[in-house]
Amino acid sequence: MNGGGRSFADLVRFERPPPPTPASRRLRRLLLLTAIATVAVDVINLQYSAEAGFGLGVRTFWAVLRAIGFLFLMREVRYGRLTARPLGLILAVTTVFASARLVQPKEGDFLPRLPVVAGLVVVVALCSAVVWQLFRSPGIDEHLTRRKPRRVVAPWVLTARVAALSYSALMFVPCAVALATLFDTPRLRPEIAVPLVVSWFVLGLVIGLVAGIISFVTLFGHGWARLLLALISAFVLLVQPTLCYLLLGVDGLIRDGTPMVIAALVCLYGLARSRESPPRESPSA
Repeated sequence: MNGGGRSFADLVRFERPPPPTPASRRLRRLLLLTAIATVAVDVINLQYSAEAGFGLGVRTFWAVLRAIGFLFLMREVRYGRLTARPLGLILAVTTVFASARLVQPKEGDFLPRLPVVAGLVVVVALCSAVVWQLFRSPGIDEHLTRRKPRRVVAPWVLTARVAALSYSALMFVPCAVALATLFDTPRLRPEIAVPLVVSWFVLGLVIGLVAGIISFVTLFGHGWARLLLALISAFVLLVQPTLCYLLLGVDGLIRDGTPMVIAALVCLYGLARSRESPPRESPSA
């Protein structure tokens, strides 16, 4: 029995990935290697870390989650989805900074130990290779564009949505680190620091919910949704670095503020580019 041109069998049918290509196999192997290297480098960083506590635990947990993200990205590549590109870009950038958060110099020295530096260089090289493959490899481009999407959406709109979906997580991690400093040596007086940390946490919840909804609406080509998402991006671009500097200092501004700045700029760039290539109507079945 058909309803709306689609049968019940079509609705419950599992999506099958397209046949793999040599390029997609190479990229998936690279992603698996990157996931393993991310965990290995985090373990090395912990071995040489002189700092312990809740803040370091949060940053370590966040860094390890990147390995799971790369495994999910492997699935996106396997199914030939265009979302693999923006997801891979955001994941690669935040992975580099997540690993850099754990890098600490030797006591009384400017640079960390050699194994730590070597591990970070490996992570940067692997993440750079992933981004290059996703955006510059003709074989991957053919693999990601050969299947017909259910809804035709401008690729830059997908890029903006994926970047916006990362806002909440990028706010929660430094917020948790700032919470730990309240029980140790806060940079600000408690009557100022506590309301700021609470406000940071609430903002993370609200931004995550609103950005998720608005970025979904942008997939349908609504100009007002694109404008609202741009305003949200500009807001986090200003607020996140400010809170990082006030509660975590210059170190927190660089380690925790920079990923948000990059994600927000990617979202704004994607929104700007999507105006040049608006989504086309899906062909009728």
